[in-house]
Amino acid sequence: MTFRLEKLTVRHLAAAARAPAALHELDLDVAPGEQLALIGPSGAGKTTLLATLACAHRPAQGGFSVFGQDPWALSQSARHRLRARLFLAPQMPPLPPRQRVVTAVLAARLPHMSLWQAFASLVRPRDPDAAHAALTRFGLGDKLYARVDRLSGGERQRCGLARLLLSSAEAFLVDEPISALDPALARHTLATLQQEAHDRKATLVCSLHQVEMARAHFPRLVGLRQGRIVFDAPSDAVSDAMIAALYENEAVEAHPQPPHESPDRIAVGACF
Repeated sequence: MTFRLEKLTVRHLAAAARAPAALHELDLDVAPGEQLALIGPSGAGKTTLLATLACAHRPAQGGFSVFGQDPWALSQSARHRLRARLFLAPQMPPLPPRQRVVTAVLAARLPHMSLWQAFASLVRPRDPDAAHAALTRFGLGDKLYARVDRLSGGERQRCGLARLLLSSAEAFLVDEPISALDPALARHTLATLQQEAHDRKATLVCSLHQVEMARAHFPRLVGLRQGRIVFDAPSDAVSDAMIAALYENEAVEAHPQPPHESPDRIAVGACF
């Protein structure tokens, strides 16, 4: 298994002592090459689960393994090597605002560079052609030498995803990758991610607020609410009633847009 969770509970370090767990007794197996979507209302624990899978949160209790290893039983150096096999793409990647896009994308290769090579790449990017090819797959080929702070929110999202293409990861953990995109570009972006995972035989776990996109594009859906798994089922077995119960008393948006951001648009033709 790529990931195995057994009665796993996670608490945030800053949470009050009596606060409920962020994730509570989760049982979840994710096989190599599998693609699944996490859905659920805001605050359900989707982002925390992705960070936990990326070995960023240490479980409070329960069993957790990545590629058959317990990351928290490893030495720090061994855990670092394990993390290099994972790629966590946050909803808004923390890209240095004054950095050029080419440098930001090529940073995906930093774990495999020496310290000297890393510093040298800041002055003269290594392999800009690879960065351009990755950006082009997300419709950003013309932004190669732009500054990050000149990008829109959706462009920054896709710049972060272009980094994923240059990583050597065997599992992609992607948080809300289409929240700032219009429907056509959202489909293009999901298709690119899924094709990359398929070609590498990599595991893809993706959180989405857009329920219908999740149902249409992912073969397996995991519904989270209040830190618990409500259902884990093939997408064609997830009924409207199950979705309604998952989002009870919550507003479900088909394509939410962040405030003061216009959705990005590109002409979408062949995705690959």
